[in-house]
Amino acid sequence: MEKFVPALSFNRLTVYFDVLMHTFLPEKKFKSALIEQANIQPGNRILDFGAGTATLTMMAKQQQPGADFYGVDVDPVITGIAIEKIKKAGMSIQIGLYDGITLPYHDGFFDKVISSLTFHHLTTDQKHFSLKEIHRILKPGGELHIADWGRPQNYLMRLLFYFVQIFDGFGRTSDNVKGLLPGYIEQTGFREVKELQRFATIVGTLTLYKGNK
Repeated sequence: MEKFVPALSFNRLTVYFDVLMHTFLPEKKFKSALIEQANIQPGNRILDFGAGTATLTMMAKQQQPGADFYGVDVDPVITGIAIEKIKKAGMSIQIGLYDGITLPYHDGFFDKVISSLTFHHLTTDQKHFSLKEIHRILKPGGELHIADWGRPQNYLMRLLFYFVQIFDGFGRTSDNVKGLLPGYIEQTGFREVKELQRFATIVGTLTLYKGNK
């Protein structure tokens, strides 16, 4: 399996990740919408897949402190940033590394999995493999909630998305721009897969997805 790439494609850019997210994307808006969509309840056990700097996880914890939150990522640099942010905020969130192959959790461990802007970094094979692993670690009746790039809403959104593809790679992002992610989610065992919201940004169309186990 191919290696996973850093959040901004190059390790030297990782320290600027949060600044770039705040600057170029409506981060608070679409992540708040994803959290609302997930409808996290007290006592739920939640995994943020591809947690990055843990912004999504921390926002979700603030909104539902009675839930147990975990975050996982393959990148030790960005994971270190996340751990420091969580420590500084005085939050209780477990952040861990994994090998990009097997998630370090038992079958049926989580009630819900959330993920933001991770899947467009993965090859087609990595997308399928990661979705299978997410399906495995979800409880029966568990839910998957994803925010990521989707099929462009119009020609302008398609043109703008070329900037993302130039930066993150055409091979990894082509599945997203072709609108193939919902089909991949279904193929790995999820049911009632839906596209629930879209956000027009200065670099393309962000889409919120949901699937049930």
